[in-house]
Amino acid sequence: MAKKQFHLAWFLSQGYGPKSWRGDWPGSDIERWMMPDLFVDLARGMERACFDYIIIEDSSNVPYTYKGSHDTYLQYAASAPKLDPAVLVPYLAQATKHLGLVPTLSVSEYPPYLLARLVNSLDHVTEGRIGWNCVTGSSDGAAQNYGYDKHRPHDERYDVADEFADVVTRLWEAWEPDAVMLDRDKPMFADGAKVHPINHEGKYFRCRGPLNAPRSPQGRVPICQAGGSPRGQQFASRWADTIITEGGGSIDSMKAYRDRVRQQAAEYGRNPDDIKVLFLAHPIIDVSMEGARERQRLEQVEAEKHLDLHLSGMSRLTGIDFAKYDLDQPLPADLTTNGHQSALAKWIGKTPRSILQSYARKGGVDFTGTADHVAGMMQEIMEEVGGDGFLIFNSYFDRRYVIEVCDGLVPELQRRGVTRKAYAHKHLKDNLLEF
Repeated sequence: MAKKQFHLAWFLSQGYGPKSWRGDWPGSDIERWMMPDLFVDLARGMERACFDYIIIEDSSNVPYTYKGSHDTYLQYAASAPKLDPAVLVPYLAQATKHLGLVPTLSVSEYPPYLLARLVNSLDHVTEGRIGWNCVTGSSDGAAQNYGYDKHRPHDERYDVADEFADVVTRLWEAWEPDAVMLDRDKPMFADGAKVHPINHEGKYFRCRGPLNAPRSPQGRVPICQAGGSPRGQQFASRWADTIITEGGGSIDSMKAYRDRVRQQAAEYGRNPDDIKVLFLAHPIIDVSMEGARERQRLEQVEAEKHLDLHLSGMSRLTGIDFAKYDLDQPLPADLTTNGHQSALAKWIGKTPRSILQSYARKGGVDFTGTADHVAGMMQEIMEEVGGDGFLIFNSYFDRRYVIEVCDGLVPELQRRGVTRKAYAHKHLKDNLLEF
């Protein structure tokens, strides 16, 4: 029986920002971190390995939650600086032919029309390789950069996102597929009877439409989402074509998460097979098991040397200043957040030090070893979970890491017949639906 194939993607954690500036392999161009070169190398490696897509994470503020100051974030280049992901997309598109490109664009930072127009334009110029990572925003600092005092309550942000996604998808489809005639003799560029205003008047948005550009190659581009909270999962089940998740870090919880999303999607009248749930993975690959374990140990030592880096990250995600808590006392059960609820839920009752140690290990399943060993683990896990694939992440990667994954691990997966060896389709949407 042919093995069931699974998808691979890359989560560009910490967005379009400095990556290897303090690593063992910094590269010769760390002062030029804002140039697209490292990311172009990554995209080319991913295309050699036939990945589905890269997501470019984003946020648009300099955080200041930890100790009430932005100093720690800037000391480590943690979550700032970041350049705009939509600017990086055309560079990656020029360097590749098949790879899907998925910028993060927040519903609390764009009006629906502007976002719909930007994504439609990118889908045209990449000939159908764009996705949209739809986020609601969680940091009040970012809200203040856009003229608000703070973000709406957590669940209401998803109500806004529901209406936003509805407006955007209708704008993408406001031109019928055959509206453009290009008839020189008539003359008739586009048939006005096939282009429709959407005349949306909702609770949060008003928009006349139509877009001032024809339907793009994919029309409705694939939507990516990372909702971990119950309300976030509900949104993802309704709108997402691909979902980013840790899935809880064990095989049982990964399977349970995927089953739940698929069940909710069916309740919305969708085909669950149309949603690809990808689980975050941080592989550490070396030519020997000992070499890989030593690199893992060094990563751990480095992380434990800089606990403030990780405490500041926890603070940024939740809006809670973790500098106030004793490292060795369990976190109180009554902590609440208007930020990332799924992250806080995992931490309640644990000590900050124990959370930081699992942070240093990147949490979740331990993908450390030779290419053959890690490929075997990935194959077994996908067989048990049922699908749909993995999303590689490493917040501060270097060129060596790109090669270890794209030219070391993935050929081993291809040899086993569990990931694709060639792209079957031109468009991101069709590659996602291929298996």
